[in-house]
Amino acid sequence: MAKRKAIPKYGTVMLGGIEYYRTRIEDADGKRVALYGRTREELYDKVEEAKRQIEECSFRRETPTVKEYCEKWLLMQSAHIRATTLLDYTSKVKNYIIKPLGHMYMADVTPDDIKLAVVPAAKKSESVYRSVNMLMKCIFYSAWDSHVIDENPTEKLSAKGGVPQKTKEALTDEQVILLLDSIKGLPPYVFVMLGLYAGLRREEILALKWDCVFLDVEAPYLSVRRAWHTEHNRPVILTELKTKAASRDVPLPKCLVECLKEAKEKSTSEYVVANSEGEPLSYTQFKRVWQYIVTRSTKERTYVRYVNGEKIKHTISPVLGEVAPHNGKVTYSMDFQVTPHQLRHTYITNLIYAQVDPKTVQYLAGHENSKITMDIYAKVKYNKPKELAAVVNGAFGQ
Repeated sequence: MAKRKAIPKYGTVMLGGIEYYRTRIEDADGKRVALYGRTREELYDKVEEAKRQIEECSFRRETPTVKEYCEKWLLMQSAHIRATTLLDYTSKVKNYIIKPLGHMYMADVTPDDIKLAVVPAAKKSESVYRSVNMLMKCIFYSAWDSHVIDENPTEKLSAKGGVPQKTKEALTDEQVILLLDSIKGLPPYVFVMLGLYAGLRREEILALKWDCVFLDVEAPYLSVRRAWHTEHNRPVILTELKTKAASRDVPLPKCLVECLKEAKEKSTSEYVVANSEGEPLSYTQFKRVWQYIVTRSTKERTYVRYVNGEKIKHTISPVLGEVAPHNGKVTYSMDFQVTPHQLRHTYITNLIYAQVDPKTVQYLAGHENSKITMDIYAKVKYNKPKELAAVVNGAFGQ
């Protein structure tokens, strides 16, 4: 037989001429509140439900939402990471963690909720997915370690995901010549030269000042000491670099020395690459500068034009050697595309082709981790079977 529940003998009170059973309990704030029922069983059920709600309320009060904990976690990180890193973390946490999960309580998040939350990141590049995956795990591990949650729902989250990135290809010597000929005398020329012949990152080039360029010494060089980034499209120059290894002195080849001397004679700014007012470029300004390269390539592109107030998309398919129909000064001279990072990759690749040892390549590239250098080194040096045939045959006495 089922055991009958023991119902307390509650007191009674007359309300509007009707007798009710009554009892008092403490709510989540410690205040005494009265509960009423027409029968003892009804009042008992109300008391049990009230206790459940009070426990739930106390639980919720002690358990933050995902949004609240993420904001707290970011604040804790701000004490020991770069400002640019914090901006990147904040953006990814907002878009990929708070957006899908922010309304939930930390203790309510399940492994399935986590898997659903990372679906949008999995549709992005592998690097974006890895970053979001890392942030998700760090945040929930921190909550578990601080006893905010009893179980970590990210424990079995797969590290694999994201769209594989295309292998970065260095520009050939012929492409370099064509690129430089196409933009000679145009705004991106100095930027491109610094990328190709000093291997600087975009943020290093756009933060470079003339006080770090030494052209009149026996062995000309430049010093990487600052980094560029933007906040709300406005340039911010930091003395805090990406890593300690990013701070380096880079010797300059003769072609770059001549380029920089010519640029310095014309310059009215303390920055090597500057806008018309002598200030560092904003993000939008940099994109406009880079368009000088894009518009001279045969890459198919779409423009938006307004005709009688109506938005119309216009796609062009440039033909190599032809003059742009709306700009007689532009000739489609490049049948390849170029990215800012590709300039740096070309510099590193050329060092490897020149038999420069990996540790020197690592220093000149500003790589903190030798694995990054060696991965590039291996892909560049050991991906040509014809060149390796003699090495392999020699090793086996053939």
